[in-house]
Formats: sequence, C-alpha cells, structure tokens
Amino acid sequence: MAETVAHIVGARPNFMKAAPVVRALDDLGCRQVVIHTGQHYDDRMSAVFFRELGLPQPTMDLGVGSGSHGRQTAALMVALEDALPGVDPAIVLLYGDVNSTLAGALVAAKLGMVIGHVEAGLRSFDRTMPEEINRVVTDALADLLFATSPEAIDHLEREGIDAGRVHMVGNPMIDTLLEHLDRLDPGPPREALGVGERYAVVTLHRPSNVDDAASARRVVDALDGLAAMIEVVLPLHPRGRAMLEEAGLRSRDALKVVEPLGYLDFVALVRGAALVVTDSGGIQEETTILGVPCLTVRPNTERPITITHGTNRLVTPEAIVDEARRALDGGRPATLEPPPLWDGHAGERIARIVAERLSAGAHRGSAARG
Repeated sequence: MAETVAHIVGARPNFMKAAPVVRALDDLGCRQVVIHTGQHYDDRMSAVFFRELGLPQPTMDLGVGSGSHGRQTAALMVALEDALPGVDPAIVLLYGDVNSTLAGALVAAKLGMVIGHVEAGLRSFDRTMPEEINRVVTDALADLLFATSPEAIDHLEREGIDAGRVHMVGNPMIDTLLEHLDRLDPGPPREALGVGERYAVVTLHRPSNVDDAASARRVVDALDGLAAMIEVVLPLHPRGRAMLEEAGLRSRDALKVVEPLGYLDFVALVRGAALVVTDSGGIQEETTILGVPCLTVRPNTERPITITHGTNRLVTPEAIVDEARRALDGGRPATLEPPPLWDGHAGERIARIVAERLSAGAHRGSAARG
C-alpha cells in the first residue's frame, strides 16, 4: 500500500475539512484509507457527518473515546502506533487542531511517514488553549502545510518553516459549505425546534467559558440577557453542559437548549439566524461566508480573517448583550468580499499537491521537505 493516503480524523470539525479532500483525491484515482480515532463517538457528533457529507465509512475506527488531554492524547498515540504500520501510507493527512491531529503528527513523524497538515499556520498566540499547542507542534512536524489564509503563511514563515513546504490552498470547510448550500433551508430545523423566524444561534464549549463556576455564571447571565431580546437556540456540546446547568442554565420558550445537531440542520439554522454567538473556530468561518453577524466569546482568534473579511467580532461575556443589540440593529452586510481562495475548490488544490508528491515519490527526509 505504498501509495496510500491515510486521513486521520477524530472530531466533528475534522469531518467537514476532510470530505472535499477525500472526494478530490478519489477523482484523481488515489488509494485512500480513512482512520477515525473515535475522539468524538456519539452519533450526533460523529456518524451523522459521514452520512451527510458523503464520506466513506472509516476503514478503521479506533474507538479511543474521551478523557483528559494527556490521557486522551496518549490513548490516541497508542492506537495510531498500532494502526498506521499496517496501512503503511505514503502520506498521512491531518486536519485542524484537535488531539487526534497532534497524536497523528507525533506518531507519523516517529514512524518516518510524510505528514500533510490541512489548516496549517493558524495562531491565536494563546498557549493556554490546548488547540494552540496542537497547531504549533503539528506544523513543526509536517512536510506539507496547507494554509487557509495569507496571515497563516506569515506565521509559518516567522516560525522558520521552509516556504517550499507551505501551500496557500483556501479553506476546505468552505468547500463543504458551498457544496451543500442548496440543501441549507433553515425552515425545517427551525420548525422542528419550534423557533420563530427571527432568532439567534449560540454554541459554547471552550474551557475559558464553561470550565469553572464563575465563567459559566457570566455566560448564563449573558444568555439570559440575550434571550430577553431575541429567541435563542443553543445546541449544547456535551462538554461543559453540567457546569452551565449548575450555573442556572435552563431551557425555556425564549432559550431553547437542544442536543447537538447534524451538519446540515445546524448550518441551515446558522444560515437563517439573525445573529450567532460562539466560541468555535469553524463557525466564525461559516458565518463569514453566509454573511451572518457573529460574536466570538474569546479574547483572541486564530482566524482574524473572519474579522477583516467577514462578520466576526470578539467579545467578552459581559459585552454579549450590548454587542448583540448593536449587531441586530445593524443587520446583515449588503455586500461581503470573501477571503482569498474561499471559493469551494480548496479540496481540489490539496489533492493535486498530494498527488504530485505521490508521483514524485513520497518519502520523509531533508530532501523531500524542501
């Protein structure tokens, strides 16, 4: 299987990024395997995405499951160290910044395998975020670095990454969004949830917002204030649910707390929303293309292009209500210039580069990394 491309995916954000790359490589006739680590394992967080996005069923499902960062990353590494030699891939493709990404990079590098990182170069410059550690380490080990934005390339250059390893390709998550755009009718999921025509969508799961009582209380107070202005739908990630509920979060007519949704239903709801409040990276990107006002409840973002070329603003929990009022009064922008190469063809660009590397003979080492 010397010319095989192995895709390592494990969590909800990975699936939307991998789907267009898998499809484009298939069109080029490349042999592929999809290894699902099982970092996200619930149907609503995992299997539904394979069904909706047309991803092939995983060749392997390692079933690692949840755990603390250290324990989960260690379990992922053990499982991947067992799995990858049997596949013997020419190139291992990793996506995003989750623990499966980091574990895949460490294991593949130590096994001497060529590594491609999709979504390379994003930086929040906040080392308290586990994802930032995952990004920096993965990029340091990668042989092919696929960047979604110009500033990502600048970050990699400043870190001393050889420019020959870096490729500006656009954003494969946006490929997935644009491919399914005609299926994103907000009506059916809105009606199924009993939501009126004017509503906000909220997603929150970052440790800084949900991991301690004081932070959770600030978030719940902000949600109460937001719900006094507009109907709110909150698909609640399992992470942090208990803490938010302990802080007083309750589902009611104006604030509907629901289970996580599938990709199509969720993005359809976002498309029809008057406002999105989130701490998710990918949603900042999707609202940028959909033109939906977005408030990101974080002090920083690794996706500043969603601010300069999109609808995103950074806010504190205490500022959510005032900023939401301002965003709702302002409405959607009349015109919006998308970020460069966010055109629905990133997966094809990545696939061409990977296929060229396979044709040239993918091997790890100083000569191959130039």
